[in-house]
Amino acid sequence: MKYINKKLSIDKVNFLKIAKKYGTPTYCYSYSTLKENILNFQKNFKSISPLICFAVKSNTNVNLINEISKFGFGADVVSVGEMMMALKAGISPKKIVFSGVGKTTNEISYAIDKKILLINAESKSEVVEINRVARQKNKIVKIGLRLNPNTDAKTLSQISTGKKENKFGVNEKTFYEIIEYCKTSQDIKRNGRSVHIGSQSLDHKPYEKMLKVVDNILKKTSHEFEYIDLGGGMGIAYTEKNKKLNYKKYNIAIKKFLKNKNCKIIFEPGRSIIGNSGTLITKVIYIKDSESKKFIILDAAMNDLMRPALYGAIHKTLPVIKSGKVSKKTYEFVGPICESTDKFVTIKNFQELQEKDYIAICDVGAYGMSLSSNYNLRTKPLEILIKNNKIKIIRKRQKHKDLI
Repeated sequence: MKYINKKLSIDKVNFLKIAKKYGTPTYCYSYSTLKENILNFQKNFKSISPLICFAVKSNTNVNLINEISKFGFGADVVSVGEMMMALKAGISPKKIVFSGVGKTTNEISYAIDKKILLINAESKSEVVEINRVARQKNKIVKIGLRLNPNTDAKTLSQISTGKKENKFGVNEKTFYEIIEYCKTSQDIKRNGRSVHIGSQSLDHKPYEKMLKVVDNILKKTSHEFEYIDLGGGMGIAYTEKNKKLNYKKYNIAIKKFLKNKNCKIIFEPGRSIIGNSGTLITKVIYIKDSESKKFIILDAAMNDLMRPALYGAIHKTLPVIKSGKVSKKTYEFVGPICESTDKFVTIKNFQELQEKDYIAICDVGAYGMSLSSNYNLRTKPLEILIKNNKIKIIRKRQKHKDLI
């Protein structure tokens, strides 16, 4: 993404053209960035030949998932809806991993019927239920056991998943109990072991610690696992202060972990694949002056992009047309929703803006549209894909008649 003749552009298509033709707010995705991320991920972990399952929760657009599937990706899903979307997008059920702490009986039944690769169980009760449904269907089901390694991912507390106080996975004691329970079952096969420590992690060291914890636990059991699912959580640089995760060091740690083990690694990346490929284009409706700052009221709101309100997340925010004039007052970019948390970012020394100007909120490809809602009965934005310098609508703008 760069300015061409003072117009912010992506893949040689300027956002002003998109905003005027398609309206705002609009999610724009860059195919070239998506492809670059995929190839970079595959290159860095090529030596361990992993199965890479895209985390569908990060972006549920069927067109984007289909593009990702063309690179040999599988899917990590956490609901029957996501599983249906992955299958609709063309992903083979043999490459689908079903995670999540609260799978219903109907969801388990659907997964078994579709013959997916693994159901990652997160409690003893869930394993018992999977066993019951499998016996009822007279089928043998492959399961993975998600271990809670009590490892701090050094990320936001709201998206940490690998500490003992988090709801995810089982502790070491329960892990061994489930292993023993599975030995008595004819209907489930303990094919996998899963672990996930959190999201938006930029440091390889917590992953190294996680691998050591898992290795020590595996040494205490004689069971051989066909798959070791290391989850996802790899972060991206939302701001200039963020450092990118060192894939090479993580890969070295995994190779060390795999020594004397005959198993296949599964990854579940989402954000690192699609996060920086998306941009939200929005329009300045009003500018409201106050004593200490100016409120830049946008036509996008927290229902369109929830991360700032939910996590206090910061997204790089840029003017679509560059002028060079700097505002003397601080700008606070907010939406029209009746919540004080409906704000995106506060910036000093931003370019001077006028009403009806356009703004680009960057790096929203992951957990942007997938976290959107109809709060205040607001309609969801349009989504477009820019591929080979051509614009394709991949999800139509929602209309009020769809809601009322």
